[in-house]
Order: sequence, then C-alpha cells, then structure tokens
Amino acid sequence: MSVNFNDLFDQWSAVYDDTVTGNDIEYKEVFKFYNQILETIVTRSSGLVLEFGVGTGNLTQKLVEAGLEVLGIEPSKKMRKIAKQKLPNVTIVEGHFLDFPFMKQKVDTIVSSYAFHHLTDQEKEEAIQLYEEILNENGKIVFGDTIFKDKQVQEQIYVDAKNKGYDRLANDLNTEYYTTIPILDKILTKYHFTTNYEQINDFVWIIEAKKGSY
Repeated sequence: MSVNFNDLFDQWSAVYDDTVTGNDIEYKEVFKFYNQILETIVTRSSGLVLEFGVGTGNLTQKLVEAGLEVLGIEPSKKMRKIAKQKLPNVTIVEGHFLDFPFMKQKVDTIVSSYAFHHLTDQEKEEAIQLYEEILNENGKIVFGDTIFKDKQVQEQIYVDAKNKGYDRLANDLNTEYYTTIPILDKILTKYHFTTNYEQINDFVWIIEAKKGSY
C-alpha cells in the first residue's frame, strides 16, 4: 500500500468532514447518501469490530453509538488526531489494511468506508486472505466503497467526470485502484466468502462478505 496516500490523507484531514457533507461539488455524488452508507455498515456489523481507514471517526462514532466495541486502524497522523479528539475512549492506532497491531486477534466484523480502493487488486487479495484468517466463524466483512459493476460502467463514469470539468475527480478515477465487482467477487469467493452487493449511489456499493456459507 503506497505511503503516498498518507500525505493525501494528512492534507485532506482538515476539510474531510466538510467534503462528505456535500460541500465539494466535484465529490457531491461520491458522498451522496453518506449517512445512509455508514448506517448500513453499522446495522450489518456485530460483536468485536475491526475498522480500517478510520479517517476522522465518522463511521467509528456510529459503531460505538450502536454499542459495538471497535478497534480502529488509520495510517494518517492528522486523521487519527481528529478521530481521537472525537472519540477519546476508542482504541485508534497507526496501521493500514495489510499491516496493523491486531493481526492475530480474532474479530467478528471487519469494516471500512471509502478506503479499500487504496489497495491494488493484488493487495486486495492479500488483505482478504488475511481477513479470512482473523475473522471468527461466521464473521463478515462489510465495506462501503467506490466500486463499479464492470469496466464499461467505470469508463463511462470517468468520461462523465471529464465532460463536467471535474478534473480532480477524473484524476482520482484514473489513478486510484478502483476495481469492479467481478474482480473483487472472484477474490472473495476464492477465500470462501459468500457475497452480497448493494448499490447506494453511482459510485458506492455496500460490499458484504460472510465467512463460509449462509
């Protein structure tokens, strides 16, 4: 996982909460129904929750309010600082999807919002293999992230962004590691997950993957 993203996260930390509320026109559709996305992740989580990409703690706060115990992982120092100010009693530590302090601890749910796309497809597979090992029996992964139905849809979303003059969004779509459902589903099923996908907006899907069979 590229450390270059840490600089991006540090820079974004001061305005992240403003962005997710829809005040950045280029990313308004990306964060459409933001609260619904977070709440859906929460309702599908249970037990001890391991959260990757805590950011400023928005999902973390909702998980805690739902009575769940959360272990938070966040690579950005500035993001962690904001999250800890919001949630001083929650364990939030430095790490990322592939390297974190709780690598041998069994958990019930692994969650993330708007972060898994920072891994290449190869890194995504490494992460899924690791999560299969640390999840308890019948544990699950619940991610809310930008992913596309197929390559054709992905290309059209990029073209639409360019046509609207959304250069920052278009650059993100062209340079970050967004994947498609067929690619991700192949990885998840390889490691014995049963999957379900629910589209929330033009960019974001809820990815729910249960260990073993339903």
